Amino acid sequence: MEMAVGLDKGHKVTKLPKRQKPSQRKGHRSKRVKFIRDVIREVSGFSPYEKRVMELLKVNRDKRALKFCKARLGSHKRGKKKREEMILSLQQMRKAQAAKE
Repeated sequence: MEMAVGLDKGHKVTKLPKRQKPSQRKGHRSKRVKFIRDVIREVSGFSPYEKRVMELLKVNRDKRALKFCKARLGSHKRGKKKREEMILSLQQMRKAQAAKE
C-alpha cells in the first residue's frame, strides 16, 4: 500500500544496481598496457636522468633524488612516484644479481 505522507511516501520501486562509470576506472592500468610498457623498458632500458636518479639512490641520497625527479618531471607527486619506481627497479636488479650468484 502506498502512503501519501511520511518518510516512505510514494510509489514503491525496486532499485537497480548502479553501473560503474568509465570515469571510475580512469588511471587503472590494463594488463595489455602493463605488458607493453614492460617490454619497452626491457628493450630500451633507462633514460639518462633515470640512471642519475638510481646513482643518487645507491649512495642514499633519497631527498636529492626526489628533488632531481621533481625538477625533471614538474611536480612533487610525479617526482615521488618516479623515485619509488626507481627504488623498486633497484631492488629487482639486486634480487636478479643475487639469484645469479
